[in-house]
Amino acid sequence: MSSGLTVPELTIANWQHPENIQVSFQNIAEFLPTTKVSRGDESIAKLPFTEMEIGDLEVAKGSATDPSLTVRGVINSTNTDGLLIMRKGKVMVEKYYNTMTSLTDHLLMSMSKTVVGTVAAALVSAEKLDVNKLVTDYVPALERSGYAGATVRHLLDMRSGIQFSEEYLDPKAEVRMLEEAIGWTPPSGAIGPIGMYDYLLTLKAKTSHGGAFEYRSCETDVLGWVLEAAGGARMQQLISDYVWAKIGAQQDLVMGTDQFGTGMFDGGFNATLRDLARFGHLYINDGVSLSGQRVFDPSWITDTFTSTEDQFKAFADSPGDNMMPGGRYRNQIWFPYPNSNVALALGIHGQMIYMNPATKMIGVKLSSWPYPQDASKLFPTIRAFDAIANHLAQQDGI
Repeated sequence: MSSGLTVPELTIANWQHPENIQVSFQNIAEFLPTTKVSRGDESIAKLPFTEMEIGDLEVAKGSATDPSLTVRGVINSTNTDGLLIMRKGKVMVEKYYNTMTSLTDHLLMSMSKTVVGTVAAALVSAEKLDVNKLVTDYVPALERSGYAGATVRHLLDMRSGIQFSEEYLDPKAEVRMLEEAIGWTPPSGAIGPIGMYDYLLTLKAKTSHGGAFEYRSCETDVLGWVLEAAGGARMQQLISDYVWAKIGAQQDLVMGTDQFGTGMFDGGFNATLRDLARFGHLYINDGVSLSGQRVFDPSWITDTFTSTEDQFKAFADSPGDNMMPGGRYRNQIWFPYPNSNVALALGIHGQMIYMNPATKMIGVKLSSWPYPQDASKLFPTIRAFDAIANHLAQQDGI
């Protein structure tokens, strides 16, 4: 293992224990099945470095009772493994902690969803996917599941009516049952469906499709299945052909899989800090990569970043508390503010790509929070990136 920390041998039974997260997230391929997603044969997109000091920038308080923090204070208090700030293709900050290096593949958790959403964008641009079609038009087997009647758009915006609990600390929640089905955790009882797709077919609808937003990892897994059918290839090939081989990535992406090689689309991808910055750049540059290749049409950016009252209402009506009042969710991307186009790719345990089109800034933070969700770490991180973006805007007089 790449870490010098003293930890038990990592297994599917213990890799998500709080004391092991720091090591396990940098060594997924040692205890879970994975497959490589080729970076292709293109040249690596260069990332010139222009150093900027950000540590002493003050971070806005979330409430009057919050402690005063600086960017450095946020970094030091949120289990940071890697941090990168890039603006207009130039890296201004790049730091590594906890044995991570520029070559380390780090688990993305649900930032993987935004990668899958980007494949959807590319397939729409290639006229191979229609988001208004039923999922069963692409995968007829889903007619046997609760997804009958759902559209691809419902998946992209997490607005199906599927019963699926995302309570990570509940061992009986569907999100944990999915992990059991794909062999990422040991069975907690009787063995159920084996494999990603067999598990998805067991899901039932609780309400009609197209209603409130509800964050459910299964939506991205079904979306991945649909994209494989629409694109006529496995996800590892689709990501390579349509995304990873076009961004000038330095390394192959590593995709965790189930027992049959099907990708863990909702949270199993692994990549380097720098490649995530290259990926995030697509969303502040109209779908064009740092290497000059178009990954998806500008119309996808317009669709993603243009807010509607329907999106705001769906988010506000969510049965869970997303703690982002006035926010929205579109195309596998979070928008935390009502009057800003700041966009986020988020993953549990502290994974984030911060995308700010107004300042052309990308912030990437990879972390190893002991527990999946922690508002005391998440929101200061967002505000720290805001502080950096505001500082850059002031420098330019924006």
